[in-house]
Formats: sequence, C-alpha cells, structure tokens
Amino acid sequence: MFVLTSSDGKFHLISKFGRVEKTVEAHSGAVIAGRWNYEGTALLTVGEDGYIKMWSKSGMLRSTVAQTGSPVYSVAWGPDSEKILYPLGKQLIIKPLQPNSKVIQWKAHDGVILNVDWNSVNDRILSAGEDCKYKVWDSYGLPLYSSAPHEYPITAVSWAPDGELFAVGSFHTLRLCDKTGWSYSLEKPNTGSIFNIAWSVDGTQMAGACGNGQVIFAHVVEQHWEWKNFEVTLVKRRAMQVRNVTNDAVDLLEFRDRVIKASLNYGHLVVSTSLQCYVFSTKNWNTPLIFDLREGTVTLILQSERHFLLMDGGSLFLYSYEGRLISTPKVSGMRIDNLNSQTVSLSNDTIAIKDKGDEKFIYLFDALSGKPLGDGKPLTHKMEILQIALDQSGHANERKLVFVDKNRDLYISPARRFGKEQRAIKIGSMVYTLAWNDVSNMLCGLQDNRFTVWYYPNVAYVDQNLLAKTIFEKDGSEYSKTPQIVSFVGNRVTIRRSDGSLVHTNISPYPAILQDYVTSSKWDDAVRLCRFVKEESLWSCLAAMAVASKEMTTAEVAYAAIGEIDKVQYINLIKDLPSKESRLAHIQLLSGNFQEAEASLLQAGLVYQAIQLNIDSYNWERALDLAVKHKTHVDTVLAYRQKYLDNFRKKETNKRFLQYAEGIEVDWEKIKAKIEMELSKERERTVSGPTVRSSISSQA
Repeated sequence: MFVLTSSDGKFHLISKFGRVEKTVEAHSGAVIAGRWNYEGTALLTVGEDGYIKMWSKSGMLRSTVAQTGSPVYSVAWGPDSEKILYPLGKQLIIKPLQPNSKVIQWKAHDGVILNVDWNSVNDRILSAGEDCKYKVWDSYGLPLYSSAPHEYPITAVSWAPDGELFAVGSFHTLRLCDKTGWSYSLEKPNTGSIFNIAWSVDGTQMAGACGNGQVIFAHVVEQHWEWKNFEVTLVKRRAMQVRNVTNDAVDLLEFRDRVIKASLNYGHLVVSTSLQCYVFSTKNWNTPLIFDLREGTVTLILQSERHFLLMDGGSLFLYSYEGRLISTPKVSGMRIDNLNSQTVSLSNDTIAIKDKGDEKFIYLFDALSGKPLGDGKPLTHKMEILQIALDQSGHANERKLVFVDKNRDLYISPARRFGKEQRAIKIGSMVYTLAWNDVSNMLCGLQDNRFTVWYYPNVAYVDQNLLAKTIFEKDGSEYSKTPQIVSFVGNRVTIRRSDGSLVHTNISPYPAILQDYVTSSKWDDAVRLCRFVKEESLWSCLAAMAVASKEMTTAEVAYAAIGEIDKVQYINLIKDLPSKESRLAHIQLLSGNFQEAEASLLQAGLVYQAIQLNIDSYNWERALDLAVKHKTHVDTVLAYRQKYLDNFRKKETNKRFLQYAEGIEVDWEKIKAKIEMELSKERERTVSGPTVRSSISSQA
C-alpha cells in the first residue's frame, strides 16, 4: 500500500490497485508529509499544526512523537527506525523514540529548512533550506558539505537507496550529486519548483513532483569506471563503452535490460542488469559469461582476485569469475540490504561484515564455505566502527583486517584467530579514508591532513618499535578538505577531492618488490634490493618480514643496517641456543609475544627454560608457580629472587616466597650444576631428535 497526505488534515491508506482502504483525521491544517519506516510497519506524519505523529500500518495512532509551535515541513526515519529527524525553523532535530533518550539539535541553515532525508546505508543526512543551500551531515550533526547558494530555495533532497548519490530539486532545477556533496550534473527542466523526489529501488531512475502539476522522470547515465589502462562508461541505459587508453581501441557492450550496478577490477568487469549478471574479461570483451540473478535488485558488487560478491535482494552471493556460485554467507538477525563497500570487505579467502545492529561487531566468514570463522563469535571492539577493509594478498592464515572507529583511530587485527586471544593494535589516528593495495599488503590512508602509506602494517605484530619507520608520509593539503581514496592499484593511488576532481599520486615501487621477494623466499635478492635503495623504511620492512618468517640471518643484517644493535645482539644469542624450540620461543619473545613463547617451551617439555624466561623478565610469581607446579627448580627461583633483592638492598615481603624459603637452602653451586644439566639435556635432545624421528618413520 501507499499513503497519500492531503491539505484537509487527513491521510489516506491506498492499496496498489488504487482503492482507498482507510481515511484518517490526522492533523488540524495540512498534513505536509508522511514517511513509512524501512520495515513498512509504522508511519510518521507531520503537519501545519506542529505535531509529529506515529501510526500503525492499519492507521491506528501509536503516539504523538513531538509537539512544536510551528509547522514541520519534512520528516525522516533513522537507519534503524529507532530515531527520527525533523526540521524546526532553522534547526535540525534528531529525536530517539525511546523515552528519556538524549535529543540532538543544531542550527543547520540560515533560512527555514524545507526538506530532509536520512540514508540507511551511509548513515548521512541531507537538508535543504530557504537559504538556497543544501547540506550533508553525519548522524551526530557534524557538517560534511555545504553547497554554494543557489538562485532559488532548495525544495527537495533525496538519497538514492544505496547511498552513493542524491538528487536536489529547486525552481526549474534538478541536480545529481555524489554522497560527499559535489555535483555530477545540472539539468534545467521547465517544471516550476520540484517539491519531492523519489528513487526507484535499484537507484537507476528518479521521479520528481513538479510545481506545474507534472511528474518529471530522469535516468542516471554516464557512470564511469577505471582500472589500469581501461575505462568503461555507461553511455545509455542498456549500453557501455569500453576504451583501452594504450591503443585507443573502443568496444561497445550492449545489454538486454537496463544496467543497475557495475564493478571493474582484477581484470574483470562485472555488470548486473535487472535480470542477469554479465562477467567480462579485459582480455576478451566479445564473449561474456552470463547467468540469471535470484532477485534482480543488486545493490553492491565487491571484487577480489579470484571471485566477486553480489548483494542481491537482501542476501549475499559469492561467485567465481566462471559464474559458479561458491557460497552464501548468512548472519542471523542482521539486515543485509543496508550494507555498502565500507561495511563489507572481501578477499580471496575471507569475507568481513560490520554489524549494523551493533556497530562494535565485525563478523568474519570463510569465503569458500560461507561459514563463520573460528567459534563463530564476532570480532568485538570497544567503540562503534565506521569502516572495515581486508588485505588482498598473502596466505589465508595471515589475513589481516583494518578498521576505523568512531574516534577515527585505525586498528589492525588478525582475521583468523586459531584459539589465540584476539588483539587489535592501533596503527593510526584521525584517519578519514583508506585503501589496501590490490596485489601487495600495503595500506594507504589520509590521516590528520597527511597522506600516509603503511608499507608493512603487519609490523605491529612483529616489532612495534619499527612501526613508525615503515611509514611513508607527505603533506595532504593539496587534496582539499574531505578527500576520498578511490583506488590503490600497483604503485598509484587515486584520490577524489571534495570538488569531485581526481588526483593521482605515485608511491615508491620498492616495498611491493620487496614483498614479492619475501613471499618467494628470495632473501638474498631482498637484501640486495635494500642495499641498492638505501632507505631506512625498506630495511625496517625487511627486518620485520624476516622476523615474521623466522629468517634470523636476514633479520640480523636488516637490524644492523638501521642501527638496532640490541636486536642484533639478541638475534646472535637466539642463533646460539641449542634447540629449535628455544629458538622459536625467543623469536616470539623478540616479537613481544611473551605468553606464546612460554607456551612453546612448556609444550616442548623445556620447563626450566620457561621458568628462566620468567626470571629474566622479573615475572617472579609466575616463575614460582611453574616451579611448584612441575616440582623442579624451586630453589633456582628463590636463589635468583634473593640475588635480585640483595642488589636493591631489600627484604622479602611476599608471603609465598617466605613460605617456600623456609624449608629450602640456596646453594649456588648445586643450582649452577642443575642448570648445566638442563642445558646439556636440551643439547642431547637436539642431537638425538632427528635419529629418533627417522627410526619411527622407518617403522611406520
């Protein structure tokens, strides 16, 4: 059904066949606007009498939401249908429907506000006023864009359903704008004022209610996609033009139905029409792969190197580029239709989805099976998350996810947990836009008005002291106030400025080459490259990559090159350790993973080494716990503890240490002999280990 509001204070509920089902006396004076919530279960009406009322689907009054002293010209539901937005004179007001909740109110325009809209996908607000301006706001009332004054008051604003575009109506004026505010096109139809704009569900066309009694229809055309040397333009509703800029070859792609969505990346163009999906290879534009869609209302296409994700009719479908359905990830109780490219991310093996219901949660799925990763519990952050992105290269077990929270802090987290405690590490602050590289694990972003490239973000899990040394920064003031990173392909970053113009910036190709060498285990070539380039950032990346791969010879060379002498000495100590398990534990210790280092030693049966690890780190209580639990080296712990206290001329006050010291006499000669015995046992085990293993395998 639909609702029709009228100037006599009534609204009419009308079926799709045109039959009036019910007429309701709603307001005194005209009912200026009526809005259904996103579920279609509740209706808001606003009137000249200043009342805002909520009604059930059948037309029963549920509540009077607000009572103002002047006419309310427009109203909009919040994305979760739990808040409403309405103008009052020059003010905008966000009112939660729960009682005793905080109301947000701010001065938005210099004239009366005539129209508002709030998008459920990007969570942004539009407002239009008699001051002849339209403005874009976030859901906290912070200004994101303000237009230049127009000739006449702005009478209509409306978001496209996917939140990528919005339309603006004024006297003899229809304007199409990007979500950030800049204008794609301006039409001057002879319509009078355009009072209301409605979009089709697929976001390809719009209708406007005009002051001269006519309805104006418009179609979105000339959308543009670029990837490497190809550019694709939607020239008609059912036709695309492909141009190869290297040889100026032009191909025309024609479709049976109108084009709704398209994406060009990783050597493939994916196009969805109202009924079918077309997959073109950039190597051959003549023979696309075509398959039928389930619903035909695709609102999002995401691509990775091996497959692509379609959001079609409230469900997610993962397809290979051969058109085979791989998986359909599902999250129970989550609305899928309001997701966008900032809240869903795809890599070759993982899908990440931010929960719109509770914005502190990120759900992670295995791409090939569509099942939740690990125990199925979401990754949880302490604050609302705004944007997520998965890295695109490397092994599935090393997949990393970055996210920006409400404070604009940038965090990195492992996507696959393997029973370990999930640990997100902060690697940036005041980050407004970001993108992963398409083929290597480099990350670029704009943080605090500086263009920043993290050459090796995984360094946060290897050696946090190197993080600052593996970052490239330059001044970002040339990109204007609120730029957006469009793509990061090869060593070229494309940034869209707030006026809509595209700016390209190139970064050093060497970090990507270094990552290729490391991935292929060409360590000598990696060292040779660093010696040729002679940059501290590259040596720092190599040091972290070598430690992550447990390639200690290369790590020693790299740390020496950046003057980290303490690390070089520690690596030499690691090399001299007798057993593989001890070396592994100390490498983990070098990366700051103390608990994992201890667990490795205990798992290998090297109890003394685990105790000594805690003694060296002054974790006295843990050292004593291990000694008591395994009934060994209690005297060693007490001896080192006593020596430590003597050095500082202190007396023992810890009750547990006093209790165990009563019955044990500390004899340094005996302790040294025991330690030597433990070390010789470890050496013997290392020598005899391969023999034992080979004899077992021969028996098998």
